[in-house]
Amino acid sequence: MEISTNDYRVWTEGSAIHYEGTMRLSGTEAYAPIQEIMNAVLEAKPELITLDLTRLEFLNSSGINLLAKYTIEIRKQPDIGVRVLGSKTIPWQSKSLRNLQRLHPSLELTIS
Repeated sequence: MEISTNDYRVWTEGSAIHYEGTMRLSGTEAYAPIQEIMNAVLEAKPELITLDLTRLEFLNSSGINLLAKYTIEIRKQPDIGVRVLGSKTIPWQSKSLRNLQRLHPSLELTIS
């Protein structure tokens, strides 16, 4: 599954969801197609879901809210682990991605 625009790209490889570019969509409804991709991975019930954000330069508050809600949904399914990959070179990630661990304490966060 893949969504590709001039500004961003979201695609899956197995149970890994990759995000790239700049996501400035307006509100929850605009993020619905991305949420569908994410939910499809969750519905497959893999042992581990990886959210690879290492090439996502910008994500607005609506997008961060999407990640937070998704993290909570994963937490409700204790048989599914979650790993989040971020980049030190992208300023918003260090602060915002750590908040996901507060929502799901066993979330594995790697910012490199």
